[in-house]
Amino acid sequence: MRIDKYLWTIRYFKTRNIATDACKKGHVSINTNKVKPSKEIFIGDAIQVRRNQINYQFEVVDIPKNRVGAKLVDLYRKDTTPKEAFETNELLQLAKSYYRKKGIGRPTKKDRRDIEDYLED
Repeated sequence: MRIDKYLWTIRYFKTRNIATDACKKGHVSINTNKVKPSKEIFIGDAIQVRRNQINYQFEVVDIPKNRVGAKLVDLYRKDTTPKEAFETNELLQLAKSYYRKKGIGRPTKKDRRDIEDYLED
């Protein structure tokens, strides 16, 4: 089965077109080699997919005939993503929220209108 179709069938991507684009951009690798969307996969291949600033890693256990339900995904892949990848993403989200909390800093357009309405009265 093609790598783009496999990633779509095990629900890593919403559409096959998005999976194809990810392969073309170099976000998908099999056994540490960047691959094209047409690359065939086999049982036992180690796949790495970069999505949302997380490098997901998993091993192919079986190849599905067609798209599977979310509960059945674990029958076709073994997730080997390290926990540190998710912790790093959480820290990144906290760092982003640190810069501008709601109500702090420069007023938004709505805040400015509220201030102007208050001053007019």
